[in-house]
Amino acid sequence: MISLQNKRVLVFLFVLISFSASAQVAEQWYLGEATPDASGISCYRAYNELLKGKPATPVVVAVIDSGTETFHPDLKANIWVNTDEVPGNGADDDQNGYIDDVHGWSFIGGVKGNVEYDNLEFTRIYKGLHTEFNGKQKAQLPKDRWSDFARYEQMQKEYTMRLDQAKEEKAQFDNVIQFQKMAESTMRQVLGKDDYTLAEVQAYEPSDEYTKAVKDFMIASISEDLASQFKDWEEHIMSQFNYSYNLDFDPRHLVGDNYGDVNERYYGNNYVDGPHAGHGTHVAGIIGAVTGNEGIDGIAREVKLMIIRCVPNGDERDKDVANAIRYATDNGARVINMSFGKSYSPDKAAVDAAVKYAESKGVLMVHAAGNDSRNTDKSRNFPTDKIDGKRAVSTWMEIGASGSSVGDLAAPFTNYGKKSVDVFAPGVNIYSTYPDGKYVKQNGTSMAAPVVSGMAAVLMSYFPALTAAEVKQILMESSVKYGKTKTTLPGTMAGGDPKAKPVRVTFSKLSHSGGVVNLYEAVKRAQELSAR
Repeated sequence: MISLQNKRVLVFLFVLISFSASAQVAEQWYLGEATPDASGISCYRAYNELLKGKPATPVVVAVIDSGTETFHPDLKANIWVNTDEVPGNGADDDQNGYIDDVHGWSFIGGVKGNVEYDNLEFTRIYKGLHTEFNGKQKAQLPKDRWSDFARYEQMQKEYTMRLDQAKEEKAQFDNVIQFQKMAESTMRQVLGKDDYTLAEVQAYEPSDEYTKAVKDFMIASISEDLASQFKDWEEHIMSQFNYSYNLDFDPRHLVGDNYGDVNERYYGNNYVDGPHAGHGTHVAGIIGAVTGNEGIDGIAREVKLMIIRCVPNGDERDKDVANAIRYATDNGARVINMSFGKSYSPDKAAVDAAVKYAESKGVLMVHAAGNDSRNTDKSRNFPTDKIDGKRAVSTWMEIGASGSSVGDLAAPFTNYGKKSVDVFAPGVNIYSTYPDGKYVKQNGTSMAAPVVSGMAAVLMSYFPALTAAEVKQILMESSVKYGKTKTTLPGTMAGGDPKAKPVRVTFSKLSHSGGVVNLYEAVKRAQELSAR
């Protein structure tokens, strides 16, 4: 039997059960009202009271991500179609440099296949230094290599630390899975049956700390489908060893580009549906799932989703990000959603040039702030709106994640920053589309960013004269400010210890605008500006 004194299991179960308990909300709670108790974006109210019967034009939103299931029944009607391209004829009909780019383009695929996994950027940098310096001493090197050697030694220590953390996570996972098996066995015993319902588990009265933990765990397991979440967790753990930190793994040969040429533009393939499309499909549904059918409702109703694949299971590469931004800009996107990020950017200048190009063409770029519970005023998260580390891009929005409860607005995982994060948006228990025609709940700033992208598309659809900079201004100024409402500072839950006192801060201090986006208020503001 696993002792409940096992801290790793206690910590995980506390966070899991607390988080799952907060998940008992309506499937698309984030489209609901902003009230003293809930932080929805008032989407339905905006359509019913302000936009009903108003003319609207379709807006193209580029989803730069892992790929999207373009044939999902709740997405296919809203997928962008390049009408200048003849599907499947093997020719570049519109002469934009990309053959058969009917729904978008993939910069991580080629004639040899499609990249599903990749290293982290940290690993790619470390691998280059390791190849040069492994087994060498500083005294053996010329002085002009000493600074690089010092960086290698620093990264070598971090590499070892990261591997140790991955091993620790694997041990935690193994303990939780063992507890899961014990909990299922215990529940069968106390209820006296092999098959039981959620209602029967909820009605059971625990007799001690252990059976109370079993009950809470089983409620979360049944209601939140923990089996699939555990499968995703296990895949994440194993991918760290097999791909993220594997110095011998390099999938780039599948793409077939000249990777050393960061200015190369025309490579890749038109396979935008995968092979690892869960993340991108979820993001796309938040922005523009078909409204009024048996599935979910997207935020933007007059929208076309341009699918651009450049994010593998691992870190995206700067060259691909730069080209994805340029492709979106050149092919008519007015909004670009970027739900990805990393801590290193060796070819940042190439990305900066693409970002400046998109800005010059009036494209709004919406970027997820990241899920490391960090203050990004003080830590790195790329790509960024800071060109050369200084100038902020006027059409860039950095998005933090809020939860459903006003009592604790900031999601526990979200990055934040008074200077670096523009505004918050719902990012907890977000129900959206998933491959194989399915729907799931997911958490992350990756979910918060498309909430904002969808809202931006609504404003541009109904108020086409608005510029990207004006849309950004409207979304920030109209965000609900919640006054001096306190929230738990992300990253200070003290390891999930129920007896610890987390740090409480004023929510307004976590972003530049100090608020959570609200479509009803944004539309009101857009109407006021358009009437002038």
